Amino acid sequence: MANVFITGSSDGLGLMAGRLLTEQGHGVVLHARSEARAEETRVALPQAEAVLVGDLSTLAAMRDVADQANKRGRFDAVIHNVGLGYREPRRVETVDGLSQLWAVNVLAPYVLTALMQKPDRLVYLSSGMHTGGDPSLDDLQWSRRPWNGSQAYADTKLHDVLLAFGVARRWPDVLSNALTPGWVPTRMGGPGAPDDLNQAHLTQAWLAVSDDPGARVTGRYFYHQRPRDVNPAAQDPELQDRLLGHCRDLSGIALA
Repeated sequence: MANVFITGSSDGLGLMAGRLLTEQGHGVVLHARSEARAEETRVALPQAEAVLVGDLSTLAAMRDVADQANKRGRFDAVIHNVGLGYREPRRVETVDGLSQLWAVNVLAPYVLTALMQKPDRLVYLSSGMHTGGDPSLDDLQWSRRPWNGSQAYADTKLHDVLLAFGVARRWPDVLSNALTPGWVPTRMGGPGAPDDLNQAHLTQAWLAVSDDPGARVTGRYFYHQRPRDVNPAAQDPELQDRLLGHCRDLSGIALA
């Protein structure tokens, strides 16, 4: 049985994946942004081994959550599920001077990947909206452009695929993949989302633990446990390295 850490798992798809994995007999550690949310999560899934706490919008908290995770030992798989949605009405700047949306959706997965003990598998939550992401990597922090929450979100979801694929290239001993859960009626997706919520969490759990040959691949993008066409820009090694370089420079943390 595997030990799995899931970020952003106090509710929604992260909690659903955690519940499925515990039902399958795996050890699961969840994550919440505050102690109040963590207590709710412990009640929602008492079978979880622990709930780590930290608001992943700040570099200090990213480092702290990575430290909490490392104190528990090496995980077999890490699911980077944490994320803010596309309805953010304005640009919010963090204490580190970064766009909060980008910090949570992109930099947090990067920092945790760089600082945590290397697992066997990494799973990054993207979105079908990544196909409309801007591949220029210009003005990542939206400090010059007029704010557009939908476009800013699409950009981060493209960056998540770039991150997954870039890590896959650099760490050939780790299975690193990205996925879209579909547009589902979670708090982020909204009540009118048309996709099947009961299917949305299955792929991340499958990629994290399954011995199915289809799951034991790397550098791929999935939808409902099947490979899915990806924005061609995500497959550009130069673009992957540029994003990793931006994350290194902004965080001060290098990917091994």
